[in-house]
Amino acid sequence: MIEILVDILWVLIGSYSLFTIGLLFLWRSIPKNKIKSTATSTTISVIIPVRNEAANILHLLRDLEGQSLPYHQFEVIIVDDSSTDNTAELVNTFRAGSSCRIHLLPLTDTFTESPKKRAIESAIHIATGELIVTTDGDCRVGPGWLEAIATCYEQTSARLISGPVTFTAETSLTDHLQTVEFSSLIGSGACTIAAGKPTMCNGANLTYTREVFFDVDGFEGTRHVASGDDEFLLHKISSRYPDQIQFLKHPEAIVQTGPHRQWMQFYRQRKRWASKWKHYKSKSPVILALYVFSCNAALLVAPILAVSGFITFTTLLAMLLLKWIPEWLYIGRVLLFLKKKRSIPYIPLVQLIYPFYVTFFGLAVQRPEYEWKGRKLV
Repeated sequence: MIEILVDILWVLIGSYSLFTIGLLFLWRSIPKNKIKSTATSTTISVIIPVRNEAANILHLLRDLEGQSLPYHQFEVIIVDDSSTDNTAELVNTFRAGSSCRIHLLPLTDTFTESPKKRAIESAIHIATGELIVTTDGDCRVGPGWLEAIATCYEQTSARLISGPVTFTAETSLTDHLQTVEFSSLIGSGACTIAAGKPTMCNGANLTYTREVFFDVDGFEGTRHVASGDDEFLLHKISSRYPDQIQFLKHPEAIVQTGPHRQWMQFYRQRKRWASKWKHYKSKSPVILALYVFSCNAALLVAPILAVSGFITFTTLLAMLLLKWIPEWLYIGRVLLFLKKKRSIPYIPLVQLIYPFYVTFFGLAVQRPEYEWKGRKLV
């Protein structure tokens, strides 16, 4: 029985090593989009659902005011989801003195199972842009963000464009750990798009045509799930238009958000993310989630076998290196693109923690309830 278990560990870890090498080659194969020098003509509606973002919203509005894309080509729709702070007042004051087209759409605090989906959907109905671009109220964007998106759309005619997301400047060990972990998710999402089997994206930097949103009936069928305004839509669009999904690999397209400084905030966010996989209708993301869970759980079993004397510590080290070396090369590449070179030395520490992390959240989502922005959701 032990021999069979050891063989299973080798198969899981060995296949995961090959899987990671495949991700590395896929990442390198994604072409870097070029921003053309001639003016674009695409119109964009930037939708930003917010709730209690008074501490952050002005930073984002200033970033949007400084976009290289002309003001007449984009509008900003702030959807205030019943904030209890002065978010709405700050937005109104800013837009009164700005030449940028900024709209404030207030929502009443009517119970909904998916407040973010409701906010985005409400904004899309009044949006005038050809493209819908979503981000979050605590994000920061560079001056070429919208121009990079418009150019990518005009060059590819993609119906959905997934953009890169990372964290703002790191100031602590936990910041670097989050940056490394998050970069692996962004890279994996990009690679699955490149492979023609999209599994994940991030709503902090997501673009799709207004037409395709209605074409696939928007969030219909997933409104009962609190999370997933990004990935469920990705799966619906990719199933209808499998060749029209694009990852925008350009430095100007990177969106930054703040890392979590409190464990409970991090826990709630990751639990919310992890809870989505059970509701996927596409088999590919479910299979991938179960596979990654199994491979990381294998690294928790291997040390137990070594301590118990069933395998040697040399065998344990070989298993660890077989998984870690390809991961280090792959994640390092993604971090370089995200301009996070300083976080590369923290990859080994994340690799030590990650099996516990994946296993913990894989089990935590069996109890689906979680809290977000003062609301209990499932």
